[in-house]
This record gives sequence, C-alpha cells and structure tokens, in this order.
Amino acid sequence: MTAARKVAAIATAGVVPLALTVFAAVPAAAHGSMTDPVSRVSACFQEGPEAPKSAACKALVAAGGTQALYDWNGVNIANAAGKSKEIIPDGKLCSAGNDKYKGLDLPRADWPSSKLAAGDHTFKYRATAPHRGSFELYVTKDSYDPTKPLKWSDLEARPFAKVTDPKLENGSYVFQGKVPAKSGRHLVYSIWQRSDSPEAFYTCSDVVFGGKGSGGSGAGAAAPAASAPSEKDIADGADKSSVEHRGHGDSDAKTGPKVTEAEPAKGAADTGDSGDDAAAAPGGSGNKPEVKGAAGKPVAADENLAETGGDSNTAYIAIGGAATLAVGAAAMFATARRRANTGGR
Repeated sequence: MTAARKVAAIATAGVVPLALTVFAAVPAAAHGSMTDPVSRVSACFQEGPEAPKSAACKALVAAGGTQALYDWNGVNIANAAGKSKEIIPDGKLCSAGNDKYKGLDLPRADWPSSKLAAGDHTFKYRATAPHRGSFELYVTKDSYDPTKPLKWSDLEARPFAKVTDPKLENGSYVFQGKVPAKSGRHLVYSIWQRSDSPEAFYTCSDVVFGGKGSGGSGAGAAAPAASAPSEKDIADGADKSSVEHRGHGDSDAKTGPKVTEAEPAKGAADTGDSGDDAAAAPGGSGNKPEVKGAAGKPVAADENLAETGGDSNTAYIAIGGAATLAVGAAAMFATARRRANTGGR
C-alpha cells in the first residue's frame, strides 16, 4: 500500500467511530412527576437528598442512595407500551420495578402526605420534558394498608381521572379530576403513558382525607405534610442528576442513564382496563409545548417530538455531520488514489 493510500485508509477508518459517537450523543431525558398531590419522590427531593428531614425519606435514602432523589423526574419504563399492569410486579408499583428507586416501595404509614378531599380537584404534574400522552389516576381501596407492600389489587379497578394531552401551564400539566369519597390515609397512583413512544412514567402520592389523622388498617401515626420542589430546588439539584431536566430545546442536554426495565410480573393481578366510563377531564389541543430547533425556531410538538426527549433536530444534525465526514473521507481517498496513479503529479 502506498503512503497516500495509507493516509486515506486511516482517515476513512477514523470517520466510522466518530460518526457512531455523534449518533450516540443524541440526548435522553427524564420527564417529570406529580406535584399536586405531591409524589413521594418529589417530596423527598424537596426535603434534600443529602439530609432529608422525615423518617420515611431517610429510609428511602438508606435503601437506595441519594441518586434516586436527584433523578426525581425519571421513574419510568422505556417499553411499557400500555402494559404497565402486566410488567410491574406487586410490591414494586412506586419504583416501577426500577432498582434505583426501590426505596419508594417501602411499606410505611409515615410518608409525607398531602391533604385531599372528595370532589373536583386540580392536578398538577411537573414536566421537565413535555410529551404527548395520557394520564390515568387511581386511588387505593378502602381496605388499603400502608404498612404492607402496595399491590395492583390495592387500587380501585378503574381510574377516577383520565385525560389525554392536558394543557401545559408554566412547566406543568394541569388537569381536572373528580376524587371519590374516601377517609383517612390513601395513595394516588398515576400512570403517564406517552403516545409518541412506548415509554411510561409513574408516581405514588400519599394523601390523607379528612383531617390530619391516618386511616386504613394498621395506618399508624400521622405523617408530615408533603411539599413540592420549587424551581430553585430543581435547578440546584440538576448538576447532580444523571438525567435531563431542561426539556426539548437545549442542545447541551446531558445524556441520561439506561432505563431499568421492570422485571416481569409474577401473578400480578389484572385489575381491568381503564374503561370508557372512567371520569375524564377535558384535554385536546392545549398540549403543544414549544420545541426549539437548532436555529432557535419553534417546532410544533406534534410535528416531530424526539422519542428520547431531546431536541427534535438533534438526530438530523448528527446524521448530517456524520454524512459530511464520510463524504470528506471519500474525497480524500479519491484524491490520494488519483495522485498515486499519476505518479504524484
């Protein structure tokens, strides 16, 4: 092989891994959590990952470390595809079977909780990376015992609230739901199933109906009040998060970790589908978060929402860059070959 051909071969060989690196750099993102009523992970994140105040949040950190709280907006399953009840095992609903969040599954009656009353309620879900999809909210049955692992059969068979593409207001999805009559301590379980991807997100929110006491069998002592993280809390914790917090529009997004898929359910109870008669709140065209492309121009959310939550143009920029490198290498190889055939002239 001539010297010219060696140079061209080396240049060409260098393009392939570089192009693959560019493809791999497309960002991934975590997407949010319930803030009204406050989810367990949000409440503990607000207390502070390094020094939580409540006994329950301290136990969460002891069980799984602080990273679960810095990654408060990433309790998800990448390939749920509407089969949450089939793939999440009993006892692991709050973590969605993800080992990083196993502390959320601890059965105890002193999780920070929110007051809730029967009737119309405005729910809020902080979305750090908005996506189209549907929300289903379930509440526990009257027989719920918070000191025992949460099972699918502990939830009412049908969601009390269901909404598709709710309106995004100030970074949060806001929608209405009619809460059924309950008393004492309960739990609200949410499933956010994306429609632009098989990915789904999950939250457990501890709530108390009627006064400050705890209810249900074996409920125990009253729990401290839960507070949602502020925007400052979110910003302050972002540097220690392993997932993206900024949404679609940032080109400097962090690359998220691999999503831990839920282990197969063993005999998980089939509680039935959501049903057409579930209480539904208005949705529709309000869920069109603005997505900024490479040039800073708005892109309609339903035009091209990247499945990973990154900028919708990122993949195309990566492809274009890789293609440019490949064309350049080919041109270099052709020039070197021509010179070799003409004796270097």
